[in-house]
Amino acid sequence: MNKKVLIVEDNELNLKLFTDLLRAHGYTIEPLRDGREALAKAREFAPDMVIMDIQMPHVSGLDLIEQMQGDAVLATIPVLAVTAYAGKGDEERILGAGARGYLSKPVGMAQFLAAVKAIVG
Repeated sequence: MNKKVLIVEDNELNLKLFTDLLRAHGYTIEPLRDGREALAKAREFAPDMVIMDIQMPHVSGLDLIEQMQGDAVLATIPVLAVTAYAGKGDEERILGAGARGYLSKPVGMAQFLAAVKAIVG
């Protein structure tokens, strides 16, 4: 059975790129541009993994990761944070919030795919 991945990314180009790449490698993808819908979509879609942009309008991906960690159903879903917001200490803070992995944009596609496979197979 294909692994299910929820991608929460407000940038249309990045969302399409991540979606197309993972679909080409056999993953079932649910793309989502609005982070405000992420928790409800995660409950509905029941992904094996969430790829989370950190810097989005309306809601921070960091806040969403923390909310997932506080939810009994969502806390078990691993999160890969992918962000252009890469300041000093950000990786530690994001991983400390509960993300299983962290990538800084721009990210190479081989690196991205390797990170997904390392987390979800």
